Amino acid sequence: MSEISKVLAAYTERTPNPGEVSEKVVFGTSGHRGCSLKGSFNRDHILAITQAVVGWRRRQGITGPLYVGKDTHALSGPAMESVREVLSGNSVSMRVDSAGGYTPTPLVSHAILRHNATGTAEQADGLIITPSHNPPEDGGIKYNGPDGGPANTDATSWIENRANELLAAGLAEVRTASWSIAVAEAENWDYVSEYVRTLGEVVDMPAIAQSGLKLGVDPMGGSALAVWEAVAAHYGLQLEVVNRTVDPAFAFMPPDHDGKIRMDCSSPAAMANLLKIKDRFDLAFGNDPDADRHGIVDTAGLMNPNHYLAVCVDYLLKHRKQLPASLAIGKTLVSSSMIDRVVTANSRELYEVPVGFKWFVEGLHQSQLAFGGEESAGASFLTFDGKPWSTDKDGIILCLLAAEITAKTGKLPSEYYQVLTEQHGAPHYQRKDFAATAEQKQRLKALKSEDVPFAELAGDPVQGVFTEAPGNGAAIGGLKITTKNGWFAARPSGTEDLCKIYAESFVGQEHLQRIFEQAEGLL
Repeated sequence: MSEISKVLAAYTERTPNPGEVSEKVVFGTSGHRGCSLKGSFNRDHILAITQAVVGWRRRQGITGPLYVGKDTHALSGPAMESVREVLSGNSVSMRVDSAGGYTPTPLVSHAILRHNATGTAEQADGLIITPSHNPPEDGGIKYNGPDGGPANTDATSWIENRANELLAAGLAEVRTASWSIAVAEAENWDYVSEYVRTLGEVVDMPAIAQSGLKLGVDPMGGSALAVWEAVAAHYGLQLEVVNRTVDPAFAFMPPDHDGKIRMDCSSPAAMANLLKIKDRFDLAFGNDPDADRHGIVDTAGLMNPNHYLAVCVDYLLKHRKQLPASLAIGKTLVSSSMIDRVVTANSRELYEVPVGFKWFVEGLHQSQLAFGGEESAGASFLTFDGKPWSTDKDGIILCLLAAEITAKTGKLPSEYYQVLTEQHGAPHYQRKDFAATAEQKQRLKALKSEDVPFAELAGDPVQGVFTEAPGNGAAIGGLKITTKNGWFAARPSGTEDLCKIYAESFVGQEHLQRIFEQAEGLL
């Protein structure tokens, strides 16, 4: 019996123990993730979570269609069936892919926004079945509200608590319909066509088509395959999908840096297949299984996500002049300060938030942020006329923007970044992870600015000590210390027994290591 067969069998055969912490529903910004073999992602979890989502919708008065999508992970298929059975059992109107295929996260967000922009009283929301770039044996499910983006803490906390109540009560209050009824009642929705035909509202597709750029795409076995095929056909691009394989074991994937199979399009190890053939193309792209992340490859190799975010910000501020100058640029506080310098040079406002794309949702939805991006290769931006396109991360438009940048400026993204370093300096950036107990993680979370025992960092006067993000005042869950030439931020991992330290220097590698030494000494 193959590993994937065991994973699929355990989905229905294993019953989670509601009294075991590791087998409870943990529903964060990215929803609930787990593995059926460990009793953390099983049919009972999905039945309980979906019923909880039904309850949340009723509390919020959400009566429109619920857009449902899935990625290509093995557990996404059976989880989709469980979701549809509960939605049908509760008479919730749902929309599913008309081709019976896979649906990337940004397509669900886009569909929700388009529906709700009509002004209808029957607002829509969505469920996306994906563990993102996690290993093949994992499963995941997340909820996006009527604003199209990852649900806020109020929603996720309520859904988590209600789902665990349902599990503890033996699912007695979960209502399901038979699969045949669920199939009959679902409305088929052409996610791909609805998304692809409107791409010209957010990216200059004619410029890409006319440029003649040779483009390569590796969907990495994920849900973006049908989208990229449709993009190439609809816009007449010289675009080759280099890997059309969809395999729930992801057996074609090279191992990541730690030997695990992980579909991380920001990892040079995971992107090795595309990097081997990069010279066949002017530009090449990768996406993770739900296509909310992007990987950009040009002749210089795989771009560092921080470098590409800075390029995107500078380009958009210079080439979307029709957008109001009052719009801010969103970044997470552990993203490169190159973005800060680019924003300042363009006389715009920076909106710096804690880690997590959820902090950008309102700003994008209300058209207050022109762009929101995080260091882990996730971003989205407004349409040409200043409307939200996707309030969740959209790896597809970030890839297409790279082609627009090259078509309009004549520079590859890596060449564009080189120009930025000549203007603003060349930063050295690194993240280090350290083992940490639960007590140590809690102490890090509780640090205050007065706990910092030094006034200089690597020889420079400390300019700022933050335990709350400057942009929105939300708690960092750690702290960040800045100087004129560098910074570090320390925060506990939300999922592992680790403390993460991010640091950056605009002086050099030796200066960066001095910053790390002080950061480690403080911790």
